[in-house]
Amino acid sequence: MSRNLTRRDLLRTSIVVGAACRLSAVDNSPAAGSKLGIISDEVTDNLGEALDFISSYSLHWTELRVIWGKNIMVAPQADLDRAKKLLAEHNVQVSDIASPMFKWNLPQMPAVTGEKRDTFKASFTEEDADKVLEDSFRLARFFGTRKVRIFSYWRVHEPDKAYPYVRDRLAKAAQLAAQNDILLVLENEHSCNVGTGHELGRILKDVNSPNLRGVWDAGNAVMLGEFPYLEGYQAVRDYIGHVHIKDVRKDPKTGKLEWAPVGAGVVDWRGQMQAFRKDGYSGTMSLETHYLRPDGNKVESTRESLEGLLKAMKENS
Repeated sequence: MSRNLTRRDLLRTSIVVGAACRLSAVDNSPAAGSKLGIISDEVTDNLGEALDFISSYSLHWTELRVIWGKNIMVAPQADLDRAKKLLAEHNVQVSDIASPMFKWNLPQMPAVTGEKRDTFKASFTEEDADKVLEDSFRLARFFGTRKVRIFSYWRVHEPDKAYPYVRDRLAKAAQLAAQNDILLVLENEHSCNVGTGHELGRILKDVNSPNLRGVWDAGNAVMLGEFPYLEGYQAVRDYIGHVHIKDVRKDPKTGKLEWAPVGAGVVDWRGQMQAFRKDGYSGTMSLETHYLRPDGNKVESTRESLEGLLKAMKENS
C-alpha cells in the first residue's frame, strides 16, 4: 500500500515540478489561445493527473481514449461522470472521442494467425460496429464535442485490394454520422489500410462527405515511408478535421524507425506549423507522444515532446 502511494506521489511531483516557474512563459507562448491539447493517457491513464499536467501548460484541450485503465468505449458511467466533472474543474475541453472504431480486421480479409495489435484496452469486431458507432456518438454528445476518431481496419498486405470495402463501409458510417450531427475524423494510422497522407486524401475525396474528415498524422505517414511527409500533407490539407503530433527517428543501431520526442526526429514541425498557418488551419491538435524514455517515465516523455513542440511553435510565431 505504501509503495503504491509513493509511486503516486512521485507521479504528482513529476507533473507539477517546475510548473509554477513555467506558467508565466507558457501563458505568452504561441500555444496559449490555440486548440492544442494532449491525448490524456499519453501522460497517464489517471485522468485527474493527466489534466493537472495539461493545465500546468495552460492548455485547454484533450482527447479521451483510456481513462483509469479502461478504454473510453467501455468505461462505466461513474467514470464518465467523474471525467466530465474533472474536465470542467480544469477548464479543459474534449477535442474528440478517440474511439477504436474500425480498428479491427476487415471481414473480407480475416486476421493473420497469431497476429497481435495494440487496441488500447478495447477489443471489438465488425459484429460490434453499429453499437460502437452509436456509443461513440453518445459519448461525443456527453463530452460536448461533435468529433469521433475512426480508423480503416488493420492493414493488409495489399491495401488496394481492401480499398473498395473500406471506402464503402466508411461512406455508410458517414451517412449515419450525418443523421446524428457527428463529424467522423479518420486517422492515417500506419497499422491500418489508410496510413499515409496520399491514402487519406484519396478516400476522403472518394467518399466526399462533409461528415468524414481526416486526422492528419505526419509521424504515422513517415512510418510507412511517406517522406518528405509534406507531400502527403498536400493530398489531405483540404480535408483535415483534427491533427496528431508525434515525431520519428531512425535507430542508429538497428536502422529501424522509432518514436522520438517532437523536435528530435525527421518531422519538421516548424515547417508543418507554417503550412497550417498558410493554409488557414486553426482546428484542434493533439500531442500523441508515443515516444517513451528509457526510464519509462510517461510524464517526462510527454514533457520532452511538448516542450519540443512549443519551441517549434515559438520559432514559427
